[in-house]
Amino acid sequence: MLTRKEIESWEEKALAPYAMKSSHSKGRKYKEEEHPYRSIYQRDRDRIIHCAAFRRLEYKTQVFVYHEGDYYRTRLTHTLEVSQIARTISKALKLNEDLTEAIALAHDLGHTPFGHAVEDTLNELMSDEGGFNHNIQGLRVVDILEERYPRFKGLNLSWETREGILKHSVGLSKKDLLKE
Repeated sequence: MLTRKEIESWEEKALAPYAMKSSHSKGRKYKEEEHPYRSIYQRDRDRIIHCAAFRRLEYKTQVFVYHEGDYYRTRLTHTLEVSQIARTISKALKLNEDLTEAIALAHDLGHTPFGHAVEDTLNELMSDEGGFNHNIQGLRVVDILEERYPRFKGLNLSWETREGILKHSVGLSKKDLLKE
């Protein structure tokens, strides 16, 4: 069986110098024991896949596709496609595929049903409270709303995965959000 240490050693040799290696992670908000055979980013990916918010993506509409019959796309379908494309690009660039996959799988966890039109409406309605942004809501989902562990709220994802959730779009000030 491949151990976490062997995975980390492989990353040091195989990934590009600019790639984020698992052993260089800033860690998690709440300290946890390292897993014997999964890297920090593999654990992030697994936590995302098994969380309720990820499962609910099945019920959120991404876009209606008229030329493909009377089927519509869900956020879950979209997310799985994004994840596959992200892994392919990550591999080609010798980046950390597990970190890339974790970010891709979580990138839409904060989306409202019915796409960007509802997000725009919510943003307008909530303008007095700072508006609404699905990136920030996604971080709120993984940090606060998901309840899987008795010792802490949220999924306790690595700082790098959390940063990726915030940065998958541009135009936000994220520095203060990552502190807490």
